[in-house]
Amino acid sequence: MILIVLGCGLLSVTAWLLLRWRIVKSYWAKRNVPHNPPHPIVGSLDFLFKENAVFWMRKIYNEFKSPYVGVWLFWRPALIINCPELARRVLVKDADNFKNKLISSGRTDPIGQLNLFTVNDPLWTSLRRRLNVIFTGAKLRSVHNIYSDKAKDLVTRIESDIRQKKLINLRSLFSDYTTDVFGDSAFGVSSTATITGDSPLRRVTSDFTKFSMFRGLSWTSIFFMPELVDYFGFSFFPKSTITYLRKVFRSVVQQREQNKMDHGEIRDMLDVLLKMKQEAKIDGEEISEDLLLAQAAIFLQGGFDTSAVNLTFTIYELAHQPLIQEKLYAELFEAQQKANGELDSTILAELSYLNAVLEETLRKYPPLGFLDRIALKDYKIDDNLIIPAGTPIYVNAAGLQMDPNLFPEPEKFIPERFLPEHNSVKPYTHMPFGEGPRHCIGKRFAYQTLRYGLSKVLLSFEVRPLPNSPLPNDCHIDARSMLMMPDEVMSVEFINRKAKTA
Repeated sequence: MILIVLGCGLLSVTAWLLLRWRIVKSYWAKRNVPHNPPHPIVGSLDFLFKENAVFWMRKIYNEFKSPYVGVWLFWRPALIINCPELARRVLVKDADNFKNKLISSGRTDPIGQLNLFTVNDPLWTSLRRRLNVIFTGAKLRSVHNIYSDKAKDLVTRIESDIRQKKLINLRSLFSDYTTDVFGDSAFGVSSTATITGDSPLRRVTSDFTKFSMFRGLSWTSIFFMPELVDYFGFSFFPKSTITYLRKVFRSVVQQREQNKMDHGEIRDMLDVLLKMKQEAKIDGEEISEDLLLAQAAIFLQGGFDTSAVNLTFTIYELAHQPLIQEKLYAELFEAQQKANGELDSTILAELSYLNAVLEETLRKYPPLGFLDRIALKDYKIDDNLIIPAGTPIYVNAAGLQMDPNLFPEPEKFIPERFLPEHNSVKPYTHMPFGEGPRHCIGKRFAYQTLRYGLSKVLLSFEVRPLPNSPLPNDCHIDARSMLMMPDEVMSVEFINRKAKTA
């Protein structure tokens, strides 16, 4: 009898799954949306751990040449947007319907759950409004000394490595620099990684980027199947990392609260968080330590590695493009002479070729290949398609940025396309920091970190390719990563300009 009941139950479950699968796999076909057939388990995510997400997005863009493409996140239908006009509508014009994201780190990870990158409305609106204070131009200029001092340390470190004839791992070098910059700004902690190659905070950021199967499954679930996050105990940050950051955060907060911020100005992100806590208390609200720590943690994690990788790809490209390198050096040298030797954030922001070089790196090597949103209400894409509330949307930034109709010869590194006088970049085709209300709040901070680091290095050193090193387009990209990261050590030869002219 028991076997009969079990058999009937198994048949019922199997029949339900088969019926459900028929509905799932026919979802986009019934709506006449271009698509590839889904895998019966992972849907369209069968590229994971085999192909970088940026390349997957580009492949979809090139295969269909369609304004939108249907995909499945496991069994959940989602829509990829390949059209600048649709991108504008989703990200800007109709942004109120796309405030939220599918991404979530679940209830078991409060630091991952409460940060500005993953949190949804209404908390997102409140956090965003308060945090906007720190990222104005005036506030960024107030942390000039952090950028400047760490960029000088970067030069000192390279000079030391040259004397010791070390092979310089670009990503490791620039990760040391960006850890110091973002760590000092977010946690008020002075780190010496740029000079020494090591510090307690640098060991923490190194853990961020270490791959394991568990971390890979965690990120897959957080981005594409958040329902699994709580079930399996996945987390956005490694638990050991949170333990350390919480300890540091409490110590520094205690020091500043004792001083009662009597310096009279907001110096960094930590001051903003403390001010946010004070204002909430006046309003009769209570802001938890986890909420404050979450913002500092995502600022550090979200900024240090993407900025370091951008500098890595930029220096590597310039080593293989001597004419571009010389043109950039000439602009920097002239600006330095006019400024009596010291380039500040205002001057750097106005250097058109420097900014064009950075934009071209971001175009060719986007940190993340898509901008994700989720529809709050049913939404009309066009006369042929209405997507229901809850449908995830992915704007295909990686595909747009490599479209030869939008960016001629996209595989080539051509900074001139971003010069103001050319005015050749169409709106919503180049979105390295997103667009609309939910664009990356740390955009200006990241640009300043890149400008200071790149300008100091190029004013001090000429960079050349090492013998037998691969061309930029032949470098291996980590297939396991959601982000566009190198899968090998990238190095160049640094030649001290002072020694060269001596």
